[in-house]
Amino acid sequence: MPKTIGSISNRHALRSGSAWLACAPPATRRAFLDGLSEGELLALPYLFEFWAFEHQLPPEGDWRTWVILGGRGAGKTRAGAEWVRAMVEGSGPLDAGRARRVALVGETIDQVREVMIFGDSGLLACSPPDRRPAWQATRRRLLWPNGAVAQVFSAHEPEALRGPQFDAAWVDELAKWKKAGATWDMLQFGLRLGAHPQVCATTTPRNVDVLKEILARGSTVVTHAATEANRAYLAESFLSEVRGRYAGTRLGRQELDGVLLEDVEGALWTTKMLEGLRRKAPPPELDRIVVAVDPPVSGHAASDECGIVVAGVRMRGPVQDWRAYVLDDVSLRAGSPLGWARVAVTAMHAWGAERLVAEVNQGGDLVAEMLRQVDATLPYRAVHATRGKLARAEPVAALYEQGRVLHVGQFAELEDQMCRMSLQGYQGRGSPDRVDALVWALHELVLGPSAKAVRPRLRSL
Repeated sequence: MPKTIGSISNRHALRSGSAWLACAPPATRRAFLDGLSEGELLALPYLFEFWAFEHQLPPEGDWRTWVILGGRGAGKTRAGAEWVRAMVEGSGPLDAGRARRVALVGETIDQVREVMIFGDSGLLACSPPDRRPAWQATRRRLLWPNGAVAQVFSAHEPEALRGPQFDAAWVDELAKWKKAGATWDMLQFGLRLGAHPQVCATTTPRNVDVLKEILARGSTVVTHAATEANRAYLAESFLSEVRGRYAGTRLGRQELDGVLLEDVEGALWTTKMLEGLRRKAPPPELDRIVVAVDPPVSGHAASDECGIVVAGVRMRGPVQDWRAYVLDDVSLRAGSPLGWARVAVTAMHAWGAERLVAEVNQGGDLVAEMLRQVDATLPYRAVHATRGKLARAEPVAALYEQGRVLHVGQFAELEDQMCRMSLQGYQGRGSPDRVDALVWALHELVLGPSAKAVRPRLRSL
């Protein structure tokens, strides 16, 4: 390994530099640092190719778009900022780089400013003092000492990209933009300066058409990394918490592993469908709330989960106008039947539910006995499965297709199971206990005899 930065003459050596330094004995590391001049020591923190992970460096070749797919905290923002630096900076602070006109595009102007420009891994934090651009707030742009300019754009306003022209662009979190297709199209028309305009797109993957179309193009190159790849710069408590909660789920594979998830063939529910039915605001006043339970066959640590889902319904007008709301998923793997019974009853009281329904095909009288031990006055109804899981789930999936069920918040594990329910059955490991509980709740509220029985009382509403 060379002893001075000046002697690191090729990209491969730079890429292996930090790995060599990290693995070297303390005496070797000290000798390396002592051998650097003052200028080289000052430059070392800003020599990104020396410190970067492989997924943070652009692939070789004649590409048009570089997509960096990564989990949360995988270093995507830093990679995007450093790529912009590499494009606009020349050999000296006032020397021209390969790009002179850059577009910075995020979901909103605020996100571009707070993440891509002023963020901990943004352009200002990454730039050395003698090359640091100045932020011109009134013009929404960055101006480098060498005259290069980066303009800021919001994906909410794709038409703002009509007119300006660029030789480079960095777009962040493309897969979550509501107007992603229109914004991407307008950007492509503006990338018409220089010999070879390029785009760097940093995003956590989502199953959206625009991202899949970009990835399918022959002019696109991709690098990929999970959250764990950047663990040296992340709090251990964060990694422990998110892995403990989301490991093995679709949300975890998307948000932590950075994997683009396609829906299973013949899925009853899709990621896109559920995203379109998500409600961030509290639900309206509900007429009925129930807690539904799908108990495990046995009650020990190795048992399947106990599905426990809270849902409510607003009953106004004819039954076809009713809207159901999934309020909570408190499913768990309890060590004993009494453990899940306590959680179910607690959820019922917390949400003011009027009834608890539980499938008793497996547990029989034991289910009622456990619940009564927790609350002897519990309004409870046992339900029996006379059809298979798929047959019970299909009419519930139809309610979703009609837009009649909304999710109040995000339920990662439940939605993971939902997207694995297909016309060929459940395409996951174990049993879809959370989906079973959801199905029982919506049958109780909208589809089953109990829902029909409450209709007469609605005439007075």
